[in-house]
Amino acid sequence: MRAWPRRTSLRWKISATVAAVSVLVAVTLSLIVHLAYARTQADDAHRLQTERIRLLLREYERGGQAAFGSRLDDPALPADLRAAARDGTVATALRQTPEGTYVWAAAGTGGHVLSLRSDYQPSLDELAALDRVLLLGSVAAGAGGTLAGIAVGARLSRRLRRAAGAARRVSAGDPTVRVGAAIGGRSHDEAAELAQAVDAMAEALQGRLEAERRVTADIAHELRTPLTGLTTAAELLPPGRMTDIVRDRVQALRALVEDVLEVARLDTATERPALSDLALGEFVARRVAALAPGALVRVESDTVVATDPRRLERILANLLTNATRHGRPPITVTVDGTRVTVHDDGPGFPAHLLREGPVRFRKGADPATAGHGLGLTIAAGQAAVLDARLTLANPPEGGALVTLDLP
Repeated sequence: MRAWPRRTSLRWKISATVAAVSVLVAVTLSLIVHLAYARTQADDAHRLQTERIRLLLREYERGGQAAFGSRLDDPALPADLRAAARDGTVATALRQTPEGTYVWAAAGTGGHVLSLRSDYQPSLDELAALDRVLLLGSVAAGAGGTLAGIAVGARLSRRLRRAAGAARRVSAGDPTVRVGAAIGGRSHDEAAELAQAVDAMAEALQGRLEAERRVTADIAHELRTPLTGLTTAAELLPPGRMTDIVRDRVQALRALVEDVLEVARLDTATERPALSDLALGEFVARRVAALAPGALVRVESDTVVATDPRRLERILANLLTNATRHGRPPITVTVDGTRVTVHDDGPGFPAHLLREGPVRFRKGADPATAGHGLGLTIAAGQAAVLDARLTLANPPEGGALVTLDLP
């Protein structure tokens, strides 16, 4: 079984990136400050110790006595400083011993070496205190960067999620949604550019769809008049088998035109239901008995719903017609509260229908039973007008199952 990678939110990616950069910058700056301060301390210690040993050397040459902590030929003096001082130079050095860290200074005089040792630990303590401050600053910078990253990432992620939600509503067929309005704000960032591009695409697609719908509706309207004349002419034909065939085809063509007009009206999203209270179980039982006498009706629990009876009857008629045409008996209609299900014992819905939903003029796989693909499309459209939900499924026990959930 394939393991899908877990999705990481863009907000946390941005937060982690900003936090990492903040910590890296803080650590780098802290290291630079530490090294610069340590170098300054060492330079100051060497300079001060050089000034002291020169002053003490003059005092020794005047009085012949080592004073103020200086020593003559100190055995603890490092050998390299002793050698440098005998050459006539003033030498300084930092040395770390088990007792501590010291700064030495030495100068040669009359075959002897005068030296001075000073404790360097106070400077190291200052450096350690500075390091603690820098550490706290780095932690604060990292925390601040993390919070800033979370804030920036959350804002961008929130806008992108709103854009995704608006785009899904557009794909679901809501022509009034605009991504730019959904994400809000006056920013001119990449999210706003994406919203503008999606809105432009949606408007272009909406314009094309509207043009196609108008053409379809206009053609259907124009066909009404000749179809009326054709129906009248068919009724005047003498009785016979060919006349029956002509009348049947004319009637089928007329039904197709009416279905196309109904789909065009539903596509405009201007249809409004005429609501009235009715007992759902009783209504469904009466309508099924008239529409499909062979179907079995089961009322698990009846309830009163506020809905449009004409549109509900249209949905039931299309679902029963689809079950009769594409399925097999028995056809069972079940009412349970505000839920109505239609189940047949046929081969079930095609995979594309379950995946994509009803698509107009997309026929089934069986040419013998294939219609025009408008029945379920109209049922879904009328359900949307009623603010109901229509779902298609192939249950484990077989057949096709349509579920209508009324509000």
